[in-house]
Amino acid sequence: MRLKNISLNYGMRVFKALSEEPRVRIIHLLIQNKEMCISDLEHILEFTQTKTSRHLAYLKNSGLVGSKRIDQWTFYYILDEAMEIINQIFKFIQKDINLIRDQEVYEILKSNRELAINKIENQPYK
Repeated sequence: MRLKNISLNYGMRVFKALSEEPRVRIIHLLIQNKEMCISDLEHILEFTQTKTSRHLAYLKNSGLVGSKRIDQWTFYYILDEAMEIINQIFKFIQKDINLIRDQEVYEILKSNRELAINKIENQPYK
């Protein structure tokens, strides 16, 4: 769903949600990677589970982020209706060194995970 305009109330919720660096970093990671689980966000941002959960709850309550459960995992993603305004805002800060570093850490984490899966799948059966 594409927004043609937003209400003042929704605009205020968006800007309040993006008024703290941890939430901006979380949103940036979600833009780059479509969806992420809380454990990956904790690891990348070097936050406790409590702090990460608090920021994700704020983003959900502001109408920017949604979640889905698969088994014991909860994955977070940017809601379709918020994607356009978020993309417009992030065009101006996408080259920030902290945001780039967060994505680099995620890429290493993802690569290590893929290597481990490949190693397990290619082990000969005993």
